[in-house]
Amino acid sequence: MNVRFSSDPNLYRTMTQGELRASFLIDSLFTPDNIPLVYSDVDRSIIGSAVPVSGQLQLLSSKKEMAAEYFTERREIGIINIGDEGIVTTDGEQHELAHKDGLYIGRGTKEILFASKLPSSPAEFYLMSYPAHAEFPTAYIRCSETEPTTLGSQKDANKRTIYKYIHPRGVKSCQLVMGLTELEEGSVWNTMPPHTHLRRSEVYMYFNLAPSAMVVHLMGKPDETKHIVMRNKQAVISPSWSIHAGGGTQAYSFIWAMGGENQVFEDIDPVRVEELL
Repeated sequence: MNVRFSSDPNLYRTMTQGELRASFLIDSLFTPDNIPLVYSDVDRSIIGSAVPVSGQLQLLSSKKEMAAEYFTERREIGIINIGDEGIVTTDGEQHELAHKDGLYIGRGTKEILFASKLPSSPAEFYLMSYPAHAEFPTAYIRCSETEPTTLGSQKDANKRTIYKYIHPRGVKSCQLVMGLTELEEGSVWNTMPPHTHLRRSEVYMYFNLAPSAMVVHLMGKPDETKHIVMRNKQAVISPSWSIHAGGGTQAYSFIWAMGGENQVFEDIDPVRVEELL
């Protein structure tokens, strides 16, 4: 498990591109037959993935970093499958996840196994975990049954649909809020105009990008922004003091996940485009 320590707004001002990428970018996800994990001290989030090819993969606790007998001893997990059909088994119960289906795993689940229906076309499970002080039941989430919200316009090149998977009006959790956003063809801007939310941090994982495409992810204080160039299936950590927005060279999708003090999706501090520097 890789451990990341956050920087404060003052240190951020002097960071080079290399230092920004080392602190906030996660580019080690979705490797076959592996469960790479990144532990961030930003709200104690854990970001990871599982791509089972040769057989089942088991999610285990990293005792050095987590000091837990099993992964969800004090945690909850949100999972979204961006690959082909797969199976997640939780304490002996199988959950079949098609493309873009999700799963919430509550605190206290002792055994978590990942498998693909066909090794030749494996599932690609993206997972986000936050500490949990309360238990909620494990729940399967069909993408077609999530709560969609359409925002933006073609005129502003930011027409997009937000699908909410884990949130107070849907699948309940202790502090995790998670979903998926898809941009329409011809739209390239996400989360524009941008915002911050002091009461929780957020992680974006960009996907559905061609190898030659990129997203320029904007971050930092509104009056002193920097950027990170993002490629397909890479994630970026956004501390509570940072905006999180981006523009791509094509339409794309991204999974967002938040954890912290408040689960209310609309609890944001908006930033006008005119304020950005």
